[in-house]
Amino acid sequence: MQQRFGRVDILVNGAGWSKNTPFVQTDDAFWDKVLNLNFIGPMRLTKLLLPKMIENKRGRIVNISSDAGRVGSLGETVYSGAKAGLIGFTKSLARECARYSITVNCVCPGPTDTPLLAEVEQKYLDAFVKAIPMRRFGKPEEVADAVVFFSSPQADYITGQVLSVSGGLTMVG
Repeated sequence: MQQRFGRVDILVNGAGWSKNTPFVQTDDAFWDKVLNLNFIGPMRLTKLLLPKMIENKRGRIVNISSDAGRVGSLGETVYSGAKAGLIGFTKSLARECARYSITVNCVCPGPTDTPLLAEVEQKYLDAFVKAIPMRRFGKPEEVADAVVFFSSPQADYITGQVLSVSGGLTMVG
């Protein structure tokens, strides 16, 4: 990508996957899959692209974590741990990169209407919606809007932040 376009101005680490599984039923293979996709992959891609951003003294990095990483999630212990790691990575990297005019922020979607959510039994979906103050699931474009904001000039002075896009599900003081 850098060879074709000369530089990368915006990096969005947006991969994510898990399967609702009680922790005691997980194994090393599951841990490796979840950690590699949700945490190690974003670190590797960032390490690959960051030197050029530092050289250019500009850039935006937006990591997609999850509210599961902020507050935990039943049946998603390994995923929650990986996404919490991504939040810590975001904050620490933001401190390292600020002097190069590179911002690093994190978007944490709550329950979002995606194909993965469609695999959940309806009775659980109904209960989930009742727990969300806005009484609906998020839309993918609402998560994308948060990414666009962090990538825009309006966020020039914002770094190391975690933005929950959850319809109020995970409000904390």
